[in-house]
Amino acid sequence: MNVPRILFAAYLILALVPFARAQPAKAPADACVYLASLIPVDGGPLFLPSYPTVEEGPLHSAAFLYDDAVTAIALVGCGDTGAARRIGDAILAALDHDRAWHDGRLRNAYAAGPVQEYPVKLGGWWDKGQNRWLEDGYQVGSDSGNMAWAMLALLALDHATADPRYRTGATRIGVWLVGRSDDRGAGGFTGGFSDWEPSPAVLTWKSTEHNTDVAAAFTLLARATGDHVWADRAEHAARFVAAMWDDGCACFAVGTTEDGVTPNKILALDAEIWPLIALPGMAAAHSGQVIATIGARLRGADGYAYSYADHGLWTEGTAQAALAQHLFGHDLEAAALETAVATQWAPSGGIYATAGPQLATGFGSASDPKTERYYYRLPHLAATAWAALAEKKFNPFTDSQTLP
Repeated sequence: MNVPRILFAAYLILALVPFARAQPAKAPADACVYLASLIPVDGGPLFLPSYPTVEEGPLHSAAFLYDDAVTAIALVGCGDTGAARRIGDAILAALDHDRAWHDGRLRNAYAAGPVQEYPVKLGGWWDKGQNRWLEDGYQVGSDSGNMAWAMLALLALDHATADPRYRTGATRIGVWLVGRSDDRGAGGFTGGFSDWEPSPAVLTWKSTEHNTDVAAAFTLLARATGDHVWADRAEHAARFVAAMWDDGCACFAVGTTEDGVTPNKILALDAEIWPLIALPGMAAAHSGQVIATIGARLRGADGYAYSYADHGLWTEGTAQAALAQHLFGHDLEAAALETAVATQWAPSGGIYATAGPQLATGFGSASDPKTERYYYRLPHLAATAWAALAEKKFNPFTDSQTLP
């Protein structure tokens, strides 16, 4: 099962939208410039808020690990390694100073802002109705894909700075991910854990997106360490992704159900694009078919939707498609997609997650599977980071402007 990044009950998110804060400043058209402006010149480790205009509820001051990791990589691609290190150092601090875990895992989200207290603060919010502090079960969990993105960020910094701390941190996370290895069906790695210590729920499904992330992260770790065992582990994840290819659909299934074998055939954009730009040979084998499939089934407005559940514009995924088209050598197609993304700059800065008031994903909420999960029209850190990656034609899975 693919696990996208917004995982809260719809009624909670709907309650947040009226609190989006309007600002008079006009955002720059250059995503790299905007991302760099978020990092103060002076200071130490920090996490950036994923949805900076939200003032109450589960998303207020939440720094999702994936969002911050992709932002760190984007800053490396933008040539601003110093700013990227601030986020990388926050990831290392979280790795060293968790309130419960000391085994190489991270959380799916942290409290945004400077890291000044230990253990590193997790996300949460004050519920006025219950008159108490609450945490979200997804935010405190540890998805395999998010752990792999943290590795990708640290390895991008290792490549850019040769600071051994980043390689060491990535290796620690990788060792934890090895424990998620699975032999059912096509193998690969399971989803991770959800909910609270000391006994979080085990996620037994497997995700195409997650295994793509893991394969890329382990490949870079093999390059960084010279240890071929990581290349073997990368191949274990890559074989799973290859097995998710469906000739009848001309697409990748998003993963498996909880049995680890039965394909989950929801069509989701990132599960189609990421294997092409992350795994060797995938673009040559499938890019033409995937581009045709997503063009026929996920194209809407001027860009792409998240899934077939709703054809509204998903800016993050459209920027991902723009980057892919650049890497395939299709710069005209990429430019058209970048133009669509550029129309979604918020007055307060950053790129809106979607063009409409809300965008259905086709998935249930991790907090309440019976509740539909949506993206909302809020400025979103990851959408802006992917826009920067597309601007620079920088592949976060290879730390370069090339396919694997």
